[in-house]
Amino acid sequence: MTQEQHAAPDVPRGRRVLRAAGSAALWALLAAAAVLLWPTNLGGCTSLTVVSGHSMEPTYRTGDLVLARCGTPQVGDVVVYVPEGYGGARIIHRITGGDGDGWVLQGDNNPEVDPFAPTDEDVVGVARVHVPAVGRVGLLMTNPWFWASLVVVGLGLLVWPGRQATADDEPAGEPVAHDEPRGAGPVTGERVAEERR
Repeated sequence: MTQEQHAAPDVPRGRRVLRAAGSAALWALLAAAAVLLWPTNLGGCTSLTVVSGHSMEPTYRTGDLVLARCGTPQVGDVVVYVPEGYGGARIIHRITGGDGDGWVLQGDNNPEVDPFAPTDEDVVGVARVHVPAVGRVGLLMTNPWFWASLVVVGLGLLVWPGRQATADDEPAGEPVAHDEPRGAGPVTGERVAEERR
């Protein structure tokens, strides 16, 4: 092959610039998404919480997904916090008073304030985005009965007896030619006599 055959076809300069700009924009978008969505447990600033319970109704319901971002909480904000001594469990409630040395929190549907007074260090993030019911999929995926039922259905499909092939079955593809197709041609006395033999 000659050097001319190896060279890429001529692409107009404007099109090359557009491609490069498109690629740069895509990489910038991916980098921004990584920075914005990097989880707190990996040193980032974003946490995703699936609401469980009725304490925040009607603001949030069980199965809602809440995206929280780190920031300085203020009275009135809904925050996600991790109380000490509860194995990393997260609570999502509204700040009703206090300051960064000890916030007073309460669920929108709770008559009492929380028994915890989390500090700014205990607050994982301030709620920013709410997506109703999306977290139900996540709750379903963590349910052992869901996985057990999938295993049972899969095993059932594997062991269910299939239809047995019969002599009348023909393989898929081109039709098979028979010497004398059934039902073909007129029925005559001679033919009936031949079939009885």
